[in-house]
Amino acid sequence: MHLSIRRDIFENVFMPITVHVPPALLKSVDRRARALGVSRNRLIVRALEHALDERCGWAPKFFEKLCSVDVETAAAVDGLLTDVTRARRSK
Repeated sequence: MHLSIRRDIFENVFMPITVHVPPALLKSVDRRARALGVSRNRLIVRALEHALDERCGWAPKFFEKLCSVDVETAAAVDGLLTDVTRARRSK
């Protein structure tokens, strides 16, 4: 394998970044990492992976359903929104 190709692979796998974390949160991260017996970096990577895992968020089909409502439902929602807006005390 050519050296420059090999170097590019490693740069794509581990990319150094700078993130500003409030001191109190960083202390909590360090405590949790110590309790789990992992590095701060590994804990943060796991947390990011979990946060971005599609199974943790809304299913794509959920949003497709929201975008494809029938005419009666859309009219009912519009009417409800109008009524709620009128009933608000502060505008």
